[in-house]
Amino acid sequence: MYKPVNLSDQIFYVGVNDRRTNLFENMWPLDRGVSYNSYLIVDEKITIIDTVEAGHFEKWMAKVRDIINDRPVDYLVVNHMEPDHSGAIRILAELYPDMQIVGNKKTLPMIEGYYGITSNTLTVKEGDSLALGNNNLTFHTVPMVHWPESMVCFEETNQILFSSDAFGSFGTLDGGIFDDELDFDHYKEEMRRYYSNIVGKYGNPVQKALSKLSTLDLKMIAPSHGPVYREHIADMVAMYDQWSKYEGEEGVVVAYASMYGNTEEMAEVTARAIAENGIKNVRVYDVSKTHPSFVISDIFKYKGLVLGSPTYCNELHPNMEALAMKVQHMGITNRYYGVLGSYTWAGAAVKKLNEVGETLKWESVAEAVEEKHALKTEKYKACWQLGEAMAERLKADR
Repeated sequence: MYKPVNLSDQIFYVGVNDRRTNLFENMWPLDRGVSYNSYLIVDEKITIIDTVEAGHFEKWMAKVRDIINDRPVDYLVVNHMEPDHSGAIRILAELYPDMQIVGNKKTLPMIEGYYGITSNTLTVKEGDSLALGNNNLTFHTVPMVHWPESMVCFEETNQILFSSDAFGSFGTLDGGIFDDELDFDHYKEEMRRYYSNIVGKYGNPVQKALSKLSTLDLKMIAPSHGPVYREHIADMVAMYDQWSKYEGEEGVVVAYASMYGNTEEMAEVTARAIAENGIKNVRVYDVSKTHPSFVISDIFKYKGLVLGSPTYCNELHPNMEALAMKVQHMGITNRYYGVLGSYTWAGAAVKKLNEVGETLKWESVAEAVEEKHALKTEKYKACWQLGEAMAERLKADR
């Protein structure tokens, strides 16, 4: 027996929490878990908006049936085909063989490819509507936010946007479902980490989606992960606008790899200089200890970035190379940049880190610092000057 969670008189939250999975997409840490959000509209037509990850089917289906009892499901709206949302489609279709599956022209081939389903489908395109009785869904495609078939649907009567992965967040919903039932600030870091890790590469498509959706009068945003928003809608839209423009706040991420502590010492000197020159938000990460997920999240947050690495087999240290590749893959732009590194017999790391900044057209604040063997007086001063230059460049934007 479940107490229904109402978004309106006829619309219900029927999502589930996952506190057991360690890695999202088998890549990103889920220290605080994740929710799989699904929604149910009980009208003249019974409609489900997205399913859940297949391993949570039984718990999810119990919630659905507790509300609809023996009534059949008429429509399943598939906003997004990643298996954490589409994983229960095949089982649901077997339970409700007359159910129509609603998707766009890019969704339906994926449904066939993943689940072998080709019948009882309904294709919708941009601006199409689906009348359910008192409720009416209008569909909007948001390609590459963050898959090519991604779409959202807007329930016009209650002005609820079912936003799929857009505006999503890591973190389970621990009692509170709506943003005004929980500590919104507690979720902000996980919202940004989710955006930067999952959607971050697609800044331009996000900007196009925000422009398209700006014409809607939103009373509620119901994403596929994280809280349902009814109080902080403007805050969420503003954060997505900032992140998708790669507009960082004042602050610096100093991320380094170090085998024997020499590059680490260079990073510490630079960080101290940044702080002593008036920048309070300085985040220092050892990339061999901290997962790239968290480092990337702060790279999205802050305008300044210093990367450091020793030369390892004439390459970057492997853990710094992994971070650098992820950052390049995401195409993060509009950053102030500094580079440092060390070597024993032949230097290569500094050159390769410079190339990362050049590829992404970051603004270098000072000449890169490269030390042979342990840190000595001359390069200590150069690391300090790098930190000073970073601080001054950030303060110039105030």
